[in-house]
Amino acid sequence: MTDMTAMTAAGLYVGLNILILLVLGVLVMVRRNKAQIGVGDGGDETLIRASRAHGNGAEWTPAALIGLIAAASLGAPVIAIHVLGVMLTVGRVLHGWGLSRNTGRSIGRMLGALLTLITYVLLGAGLAVHALI
Repeated sequence: MTDMTAMTAAGLYVGLNILILLVLGVLVMVRRNKAQIGVGDGGDETLIRASRAHGNGAEWTPAALIGLIAAASLGAPVIAIHVLGVMLTVGRVLHGWGLSRNTGRSIGRMLGALLTLITYVLLGAGLAVHALI
């Protein structure tokens, strides 16, 4: 891991976050099958939570991954990619876990959303400043 480039590090977090989305998607499929609900949520509370956990991940993860790849391709330090990648990945795990277990407030949702938002701010600002300087 010491010889890892910024782009290789970005690839690591892209892969991990794809696997997170896969797990969240499979949880939706398993619940649909168990509840015998083909389309929609049928009012099934577990399916609603699973669908929102997957949907939220699908909404927030792609732009951050694009940002990680852009930062790596523009020469960001490997450590910066790791810090941002870990924040995103941990944030997405926490948020997915928190939302899939509880539709109300939870520490997982709160910390997961916070880590994701901080990642967005750092990536967005860093990329914009880099482009302007």
